[in-house]
Amino acid sequence: MKDIDINKYNYELPAERIAKYPLKKRDASKLLVYNKGAIEDHIFSELPELLPRHTRMFFNNTKVLYARLPFEKITGAQIEIFCLEPHDPADYSMNLTTRKRCQWKCLVGNLKKWKSGVLKLKGYDKIGLEASMIEKTPEYVVVEFTWKTDFSFAEILEEAGNVPIPPYLNRAAEEEDKSTYQTTYSKIDGSVAAPTAGLHFTPEVFQQLKAQHIPLHEVTLHVSAGTFRPVDHDNVRRHQMHEEYIHVDRATIASLVDNKHNVLAVGTTTVRTLESLYWIGVQILNNKPNQEHFFNVEQWEPYKEVGSSTTQEALKAILEYMDRFRLDYITGNTRIIIVPGYEHRVVDLLLTNFHQPKSTLLLLLASFIGDEWQKMYQHALNNNYRFLSYGDSCLIKL
Repeated sequence: MKDIDINKYNYELPAERIAKYPLKKRDASKLLVYNKGAIEDHIFSELPELLPRHTRMFFNNTKVLYARLPFEKITGAQIEIFCLEPHDPADYSMNLTTRKRCQWKCLVGNLKKWKSGVLKLKGYDKIGLEASMIEKTPEYVVVEFTWKTDFSFAEILEEAGNVPIPPYLNRAAEEEDKSTYQTTYSKIDGSVAAPTAGLHFTPEVFQQLKAQHIPLHEVTLHVSAGTFRPVDHDNVRRHQMHEEYIHVDRATIASLVDNKHNVLAVGTTTVRTLESLYWIGVQILNNKPNQEHFFNVEQWEPYKEVGSSTTQEALKAILEYMDRFRLDYITGNTRIIIVPGYEHRVVDLLLTNFHQPKSTLLLLLASFIGDEWQKMYQHALNNNYRFLSYGDSCLIKL
């Protein structure tokens, strides 16, 4: 893995170009199409007719949790707890459906005011939710939540939580964000940030895709708050990538074995999920042990391992493994970082939004088109495209 200077992935993003709110109609957003160096301007509703023949589309069906909970101390001090990921039970589904007690890794606003003691949920007495600090680390606080009413923890978040909109929007979450900061196809609770490339899709666009007989598939990656973490070293090799949970069922993996189709990933999270599958297959082929059929793809694994296996060999190895152990799906955590120089094993086409300067998301885009990202972003800036989560999108055709 060669050195990468993050400063080469910087650009001037005026504050007024950051979309603070989405458009009224999702598919009315702009769509920049990059095709082998050529750039065209379109509207997102035109996407189905712009796709190459024999394309399969893959979506991240994760659902954003209302993960910010308002608490207060007896003294009146206001404490916000931002739930990042489950701690006990560590399994997302088990944790969110549990009743009476659970633990989460959290960020705590106004932490200096909370040295000890139990916090009570503000404004929702009927729930009776209380929070206790269990452990403090440099990265997060482990918080235990307890309650006596017959709510699941997912129902508590739905009732009392606030939407964790991105910090760069520089505004408080509003009621409309509960629907607009969520894809229309979200299903599986677990993310604290939306897979924003999917925010542009409407029922009408899906109808057009189906009319063109474009197969649609789903994966799950629960987006963590680490997606907003800036690269904190000039040399990308020193950056610590965040970990995210993935879940992919057997039918989706089987569909990838058909190499007659172009694989289009909707969003960077889908890219990371699909590419992680290849490396899970390599682990299986290399008889690398795992715990309870739970796989881990490390940050630099693709740059250290010899990925001599073909994509088909790696994916078939996963299917054979699933057959052997009678598994319906593959789960694990991925820290994979995809940067220029990475060889894409699964994904052929990318649909994504416009990303922050000096971010790992911009590095992932550049892994597809190299320095051409600069030309593409300059075109977007010159032509009034809207940037970041609520902004416009681009389709990369290679």
